[in-house]
Amino acid sequence: MRNLRLVVAYDGTNYAGWQFQVNGPSIQERVERAWSKVTRERVRIIASGRTDAGVHARCQVCSVSTHCDLECDKLVRALSVNLPDDIVVEKVLPAPDGFHAIRDAVCKSYRYRIVAGLVRDVMELRHAWHVPMILDLDAMQQAARCFRGEHDFASFQAVGSRRLTTVRNVLDLEVDAVRRDGRQYISIRVTADGFLYNMVRIMAGSLVQVGRGRRTVQSVAGALLAADRNAAGQTAPAHGLCLESVCYGGWCNCGAGECPGKMLVP
Repeated sequence: MRNLRLVVAYDGTNYAGWQFQVNGPSIQERVERAWSKVTRERVRIIASGRTDAGVHARCQVCSVSTHCDLECDKLVRALSVNLPDDIVVEKVLPAPDGFHAIRDAVCKSYRYRIVAGLVRDVMELRHAWHVPMILDLDAMQQAARCFRGEHDFASFQAVGSRRLTTVRNVLDLEVDAVRRDGRQYISIRVTADGFLYNMVRIMAGSLVQVGRGRRTVQSVAGALLAADRNAAGQTAPAHGLCLESVCYGGWCNCGAGECPGKMLVP
């Protein structure tokens, strides 16, 4: 038996999320089916987080224990042949004994993308939320600073979710934009030690309300203190969200020289 780390990328448009679902196909189902075809064994592949229906991943990290002795690069090629075009196993790497994709994660980074402007960009319809007006980027950046640090994010969690604690530490949050063809291409990148259900999407929805002038910067700080879902903004659509990277302290796939998660590990 050996432990492996998989790095999986996918376009979530056609799926009911990562985890097995009765109401539609899941990414987990497709990856485990491909694994079974290649290795002739049935295994449970554990992802670092359960991305929702329509959410994408550039670098979803998974763990698996296997009796298969195929070399890692051969596994990558064989799995690719047996996966649909919108899912790819980009890497298969040896993992330490006992490695667990969820339990051992130190932090994750998500990116939420928005295309703002009167005219839609049809090439971005599957991967960015279209907002039909130019947004106040300065106000959004000011409001985003309220999220940085350790806070109770109960207001930014979907109603009905249950967690032992709603306190999370947002290590980094940046709102950037470029102007092109009369549109703003806005990127909200959030890195935290953990996320609540729909947390990034509610944060993004709240920031867009600030950008539209429907919410003040101060109201975002007030929403954090309120610990009440009604105090925060709308939940942004799923298709604008993408899991960008997961950090495990000694190993990180974010590609950054100074990953915020590495600062959490002695």
